Amino acid sequence: SEQAVRIALRTQQIIAHESGIANTIDPLGGSYYVEALTNEMEEKAMDYIQKLDDMGGAIPAIEKGFFQKEIADSAYKYQKEIDEKERIIVGVNEYKIEEKYPIEILRIDPKVEEEQVARLQKLRRERDNRKVKEALEKLHYEAEKDVNLMPTIIEAVKSYATLGEICDVLRDVYGEYRELIVI
Repeated sequence: SEQAVRIALRTQQIIAHESGIANTIDPLGGSYYVEALTNEMEEKAMDYIQKLDDMGGAIPAIEKGFFQKEIADSAYKYQKEIDEKERIIVGVNEYKIEEKYPIEILRIDPKVEEEQVARLQKLRRERDNRKVKEALEKLHYEAEKDVNLMPTIIEAVKSYATLGEICDVLRDVYGEYRELIVI
């Protein structure tokens, strides 16, 4: 079939372009090429470990935003190589098929939303709100200490506290995550 031929061709193109195996005449001849790649990888890994050691280890590197910057720089470099065709990704920047496929968007029936809101309102009317309040207050108290919160969260759930109410308590204690911006 046409699809089988295309898959076979793409497999060969991926091996040739993305693995770098076609960059030498006989990559496994005496395995010198594989050895050279292994030695290069080992050297780069040791250099990286030394860089982390020079910073005082992984924790100080995290606190300085080192890993975040490394990931951002690497992602930028990778995308730039793809955009400039310095790095070939079969089907992305080379050997593309220009067919347009419609993107299906999940549409939720408004009736489903209305039913869920009604169930939530009913739950809040019929539950023992005193027990919910006590469970959430206990969660707040426990969250301020260095303890396992799972039993307290389970207790809150059993009292019919909602996920939103539980998350509100935890946000109140811990705040919301804000990514450290590294320039």
